[in-house]
Amino acid sequence: MKKHNFSAGPCILPQEVMQEAAEAVLNFNNSGLSLIEISHRSSEFVAVMERARALALELLGLENQGYQTLFLQGGASTEFLRVAYNLLENKAAYLNTGTWSSKALKEAKILGEVVEVASSKDKGFNYIPKAYQIPKDADYFHCTSNNTIFGTQIKEFPSTDIPMVCDMSSDIFSRVLDFSKFDLIYAGAQKNMGPAGTTLVVVKEEILGKMSRTIPSMLDYQTQIAKDSMFNTPPVFAVFTSMLTLEWLKNKGGIAAIEEINDKKAQLLYSEIELNPLFDGFANKADRSNMNATFTLNKPELKDSFDTMWKEAGINGLNGHRSVGGYRASMYNALSLESVGTLVDIMSELERKA
Repeated sequence: MKKHNFSAGPCILPQEVMQEAAEAVLNFNNSGLSLIEISHRSSEFVAVMERARALALELLGLENQGYQTLFLQGGASTEFLRVAYNLLENKAAYLNTGTWSSKALKEAKILGEVVEVASSKDKGFNYIPKAYQIPKDADYFHCTSNNTIFGTQIKEFPSTDIPMVCDMSSDIFSRVLDFSKFDLIYAGAQKNMGPAGTTLVVVKEEILGKMSRTIPSMLDYQTQIAKDSMFNTPPVFAVFTSMLTLEWLKNKGGIAAIEEINDKKAQLLYSEIELNPLFDGFANKADRSNMNATFTLNKPELKDSFDTMWKEAGINGLNGHRSVGGYRASMYNALSLESVGTLVDIMSELERKA
């Protein structure tokens, strides 16, 4: 049976990407060697790294604008600290919209003063704060574009004269934005771009090199740029598979094309949540994420029936995060409209049977 994978991460990937990646593990470029056993310094893998970095800039519309792309290790959790090491000299401003931004804020406090400009913790992180003030004397402003656990997404980003840093781990490449507004973007690949093991960083070079502190080599963006993302042995499989996914996205028509599909998926599911009296959405309507729809079943006595129904339909990964409960449908780029339709049909059927 076909599985409808709503897992929050590691994410669903296009089947053609999975097939090509699997073939490369067995025999890369008809070399008689596996992708995971060739030298990362070989011309074959250097070409992969260069292509992946170039594709990221191309899809984001940031070519020839002073940005560098990196594929690093340690996940977004390492970027929480790496951002502060490279940019926090005196004071930083953070918008707190959930678990991951809270963790980013905590790491930054190790290295300097952090101002929390606004937080949605008062309502369980079910909304995005608005109309907050960003200190003009801060070294940078940090935000999280999409909150996987709580199902909220920033729809409109603030204007500021200081560098803007954004954790886009769970909605990178999913919607059209003016990415030139951001001076540094980072995203763990495993949410919408590739397998776990690498993190995409897109940084405007002019904001770097201004710290008085000594930055450890592995945490220094300038060191990583100078070594073309290969200061140490890179995660070759994760980079290669991310490159394939970016190629797939380009061939689909890029971010604008995938955004249309993502909008249809989100509209279909949220319409059912609104119309079906058995379900309630968790996130504030204006701030609902197109990537992660969070909702609850308001009749606990039907939980066993609903869980059995969606599992028998081949649906995977629908349980909500332990800190929120309920259900979470992650609708990343590679998830089909058909899969969302299957979930909606199950929800409608439950209503008919209730």
